[in-house]
Amino acid sequence: MSNEGVVRAGVEVLADVEALADAAAERVTQHLTAAIQARGQAVVVLAGGSTPRPTYERLAGEGFSSRIPWPCVHVVWGDERCVPPDDAESNYRMARTAWLDRVPIPPANVHRIHGEDDPAVAASAYEAMLRDLVRAAGPPDLVVLGLGEDGHTASVFPGSAAARERTRWVMPEYQGATATWRVTLTPVVINTTAEVLFLVSGAHKAEILKRVLEGPRRPDDLPAQAIAPSGGRVDWLVDRAAAAGLERP
Repeated sequence: MSNEGVVRAGVEVLADVEALADAAAERVTQHLTAAIQARGQAVVVLAGGSTPRPTYERLAGEGFSSRIPWPCVHVVWGDERCVPPDDAESNYRMARTAWLDRVPIPPANVHRIHGEDDPAVAASAYEAMLRDLVRAAGPPDLVVLGLGEDGHTASVFPGSAAARERTRWVMPEYQGATATWRVTLTPVVINTTAEVLFLVSGAHKAEILKRVLEGPRRPDDLPAQAIAPSGGRVDWLVDRAAAAGLERP
């Protein structure tokens, strides 16, 4: 899949992590409210990890949460570690405690990956749920993603089967570096979205951000480069430390 499918793409450099979180919360709010105004509902795919947590915490605040008609929002996850939902490593738990438990979203609209189940079973069940949701509500309106120091995004790691997948929407993936299983959305479904929003912060991400944005296109080695929604757009919100190596920020 080539980057020719991207209608528009941009990089916005923010002063620091706090400014990045403020900007990201505003973007998420705008995208969700616009989708609801257009179609009556919105589907957002959430990232895990530490970078999006400040954004989620802001979205739980009155200045943002009061602007979103929560009964019209469906939340799904881009990936999950194969742990129970109350585990400290759970992406679901992070988003729930930082954001979702603090806003009036109907529980039926929160669609978690069952990381406590067998990885293959969890992936199959989540794909079935996601296909049903897309049939009822349309493709995701917004996908929030992070960027790993090895170029991975969601749990699509370099050289993985998910990075090369052309059919399945959700797959189990074994991460050898940590000897753990994960369940991840693949670029196949991520690339159906209207908007992808990458959030990247910290000097430790500067080298990989430069490789992904300005280096040769090698999506098998740098899976973040495989994110190129047809008919949609990709935007990057990055802090100044992460953008330090970019020639064209």
